[in-house]
Amino acid sequence: MPDLHALYRDLHAHPELSLQEFRTAGVLADALRPLGYEVTTGVGGTGVVGVLRNGDGPTVLLRADIDALPVLEATGLPYASTVRATNADGEDVPVAHACGHDMHATCLIGAAERLASSRDEWSGTLLVVFQPAEELGRGARAMVADGVFERFGTPEVVLAQHVSPLPAGMLAYGTGPVMAASDSVRVTLSGRGGHGSAPETTVDPVLMAAHCVVRLQGIVSREIAPSERAVVTVGRLQAGTKENVIPDTAEIGVNVRSFNEHVRGIVKAAVERIVRAEAAASGAPREPEFDWYDGTPVLVSDPDATTRTMAAFAEHFGKNNLIPGAVVNASEDVGVFGASAGVPTVFWFLGGTDFGRREPGQPVAMNHAPEYAPDLEPTLTTGVDALVVAARTWLR
Repeated sequence: MPDLHALYRDLHAHPELSLQEFRTAGVLADALRPLGYEVTTGVGGTGVVGVLRNGDGPTVLLRADIDALPVLEATGLPYASTVRATNADGEDVPVAHACGHDMHATCLIGAAERLASSRDEWSGTLLVVFQPAEELGRGARAMVADGVFERFGTPEVVLAQHVSPLPAGMLAYGTGPVMAASDSVRVTLSGRGGHGSAPETTVDPVLMAAHCVVRLQGIVSREIAPSERAVVTVGRLQAGTKENVIPDTAEIGVNVRSFNEHVRGIVKAAVERIVRAEAAASGAPREPEFDWYDGTPVLVSDPDATTRTMAAFAEHFGKNNLIPGAVVNASEDVGVFGASAGVPTVFWFLGGTDFGRREPGQPVAMNHAPEYAPDLEPTLTTGVDALVVAARTWLR
């Protein structure tokens, strides 16, 4: 475990943005090679695949994501990230592993080591997949498009986990849909710019955007049945360069979460309808432009396969350390692997917060927050154990 602790701290201190995970991929590949894995880098861009063939038997895929976020870390950890990078838009941004992907990757290296050292106890083929660009919802599709199954074999099952601010040492799971579909849209609103002192000579796209932001909040509360789940978030509004200049355009970034295609279609159509109506009401000289991107499907943890895997977890960890019924509105693209291969995906949440170390009432940071980082132990040990137990459930 000391080696894994050092690996985790190294990954945490050196995060890389989606599609830029070159150093991370090299570190992970170097960690795999001495264990006897056939290692291939550059899969789907910056992905790493390790293959361990151990006689006849099923092929099992264990997956971890490896990219970080444009977040300024505020954890105060001695190994906190101070990294900055240039994003896809050419902007200089801070970078941090604020989602826990460094923990996922370290757990998978630990599991790969344990499984390699116990080859006399199982047979089959192990695919260890380190996936890039999960935060963009692109990495799994990129690896599939790059022939991950044709090149390395089709698995019988896909297994993955995600660290979260649950009690460390515990695991949470659901059956069926467990994480939402995600769709993002970049909306460009057109106005007519001019002097801030003469708004009557302009069509103000900032006011237009503001009305859109407010009106979009009514989609879920008034157009989606209370029995369904959906989220609409406007996370970005950008316009103008100076307070006394009304600009020609404004841009808003909208994110949509949903759990089935019917609701997904309703919400996406409502976003476009509302924006077009507000533009028309404002007298916009041109129709709004919609650029939908980064679509991620609903993550389904196969009921039968999940039940089988959780039975093994209950035996190893104890039933009291399992939390059933977990469903979250966040999104994950690991389901693309299972869906593309036509095999079940099993997904669970790894508790990463040692509440015993916190003062009563002390807030717990969520994933993606500047203050978020899982407690190293017992999170790492539990995560390694979970991947090993899950893999051994399916290998002979």
